[in-house]
Amino acid sequence: MINSMQHFFADLVQGLADSPLAHWQVPLEQQLQQLATPNDGNLPRFLAALDALPSPPEQPLRADLDAPAVTVGAAGQVDAELLKAGLRALMPWRKGPFNLFGCQIDSEWRCDLKWERVLPHLAPMHGRTVLDVGCGNGYYGWRMLAQGARQVVGIDPSWLSVVQHLAINRYVRHARHHVLPLTLETLTPDLEAFDTVFSMGVLYHRRSPLDHLEELRQALRPGGELVLETLVVDGPEGHALVPQGRYARMNNVWFLPSVPTLELWCRKMGFEEVRCLDLTPTTPEEQRVTDWKPGQSLADYLDPEDPTLTREGHPAPLRATIVAQRPHSGRLQRYHLE
Repeated sequence: MINSMQHFFADLVQGLADSPLAHWQVPLEQQLQQLATPNDGNLPRFLAALDALPSPPEQPLRADLDAPAVTVGAAGQVDAELLKAGLRALMPWRKGPFNLFGCQIDSEWRCDLKWERVLPHLAPMHGRTVLDVGCGNGYYGWRMLAQGARQVVGIDPSWLSVVQHLAINRYVRHARHHVLPLTLETLTPDLEAFDTVFSMGVLYHRRSPLDHLEELRQALRPGGELVLETLVVDGPEGHALVPQGRYARMNNVWFLPSVPTLELWCRKMGFEEVRCLDLTPTTPEEQRVTDWKPGQSLADYLDPEDPTLTREGHPAPLRATIVAQRPHSGRLQRYHLE
C-alpha cells in the first residue's frame, strides 16, 4: 500500500535537493520506502474516494490561498455532484474551511480565526521553510504559502488527513506543500533545518511535553522560530492540570500547564525570547458541528449548566500561543549553584 503511494511524495523528495532541507532527502526517501503497512483499514476507501474525484480542468485554475476559506477554481469547471460526493466520502473534515469550485467545505474548526490571531505576531514568512507538526489536512500550510513561505511540510499520523490534503492539492497542484504520514517522534532527528516550526494542538497529547519541546528544537535551525499552541489553565508558574480521566471527553490529554509554566518549560528546553502572543477561550463559533463534521463537538463537551467547565468539571478549553526562538548557540542553558 505504501509503495503505491510513494509517487504522492515524489515532488517533495526530489525538490529537497535544491533546498535548505537537502540533507533530509536521503533519510526521508529511506523512511518512506521502509514505512510499515499503515494500520488503517479505511485507507483503501479513502484512496478510492480520491480516485473518484473529477479530473482537474486543463486550463490553469485560480487559487486564493489567503482567503478564510482556501479557494480553488470556480463553479462549473468540474462536475459539481461528482466533486461533492468524493469530498464527502472523506468526512469528517475537522480543519478548514475550503471552497473547491463553489463546493464549500464547512469544517468543524474555523481555522481561519486562529490564523488571523496568530499571523500578525509571526516573523515574516517570505522564503522560509516550515514544518507544521500535527497539521491535519494542511489548511494552515496553504495560508503559510500565501504569506510567501518557500516550502511547507506537514506531518500527521492520520491517513484521512493525508488523503484530504491530496484531494485539495489535486486541484491546487502545488509542488512545495506536502502532508506526510509521520509523527514528530519518527521524524529524522537533529535536522536543524526549518526556519519555522509550528506545533498547534499537539503538546497536551504528549505524555512528555519536555521531550516534545526538545524534538521541536531539534527540527529548527539555529535562530529559527517556534510557534506553539496548546491548551492551558490559569495559575502561577509551576502549576499544571493533569486530568485523572478524560478532559472535554478526550482520553489522551496529559498536561495543561499555566502560561508561566509553559514559558518556563520552553526556556528550560533551550528556547529564548519566549512570549505568549495570544490567549483565547475556545468557543462554539470556532469549533462546532457542521454538515461536514456531524456528531458531537465543543458544545457537547462542556457542562450544559456552566460552559466555563468541561463535562468532567475541569476548566473549559483555553488556548495559548507561544512564540520562541532557538538560540544560535545549540547548547541548553546551564544552571550554576550560587
